[in-house]
Amino acid sequence: MNSLNINNIVRFVVLILAQALVFNHINFMGYINPYPYILFILLFPVNNNRTLFIFLSFMLGLFVDIFSDSGGINAAACVLIAFIRPTVLKFAFGMIYEHQTIKFNNTEFGNRVIYFTILTLTHHLMMFLLEIFNISNIILLLQKTLFSGIFTIILCILISILFSNKQR
Repeated sequence: MNSLNINNIVRFVVLILAQALVFNHINFMGYINPYPYILFILLFPVNNNRTLFIFLSFMLGLFVDIFSDSGGINAAACVLIAFIRPTVLKFAFGMIYEHQTIKFNNTEFGNRVIYFTILTLTHHLMMFLLEIFNISNIILLLQKTLFSGIFTIILCILISILFSNKQR
């Protein structure tokens, strides 16, 4: 096992535990919750096995669902963003992604924010759509998606900056 695999295993376990033990208990104004566990999906190495990646994303969401008692909504949202990730990478990073040479620590900050934003809002929209599952609550759905999304994006950017500097 190389250090990249060990880093990914540690990231997987730490993010699940942090989500279950800390972030699931944060609830601003009744509907703003952070979900930084999706950082595992956002920062997973680009040139790895796609089937394994989608399976790991499912397992990540499933473990969060087990700890949150949320019935599979995290697993569904994680599989969705894992599936659309190559398209979002191509949109956010262009030619760097085409040549499979993305190192997230070395990408431009603006591109990283665009990438994080698209996948986070997609994840949150899917998750809250499945949680609320009622078209009459469309305003609540959009509020939860937007505000939890902004909170999650800020947290993910801060966490990725904090931990990327240690690796350099």
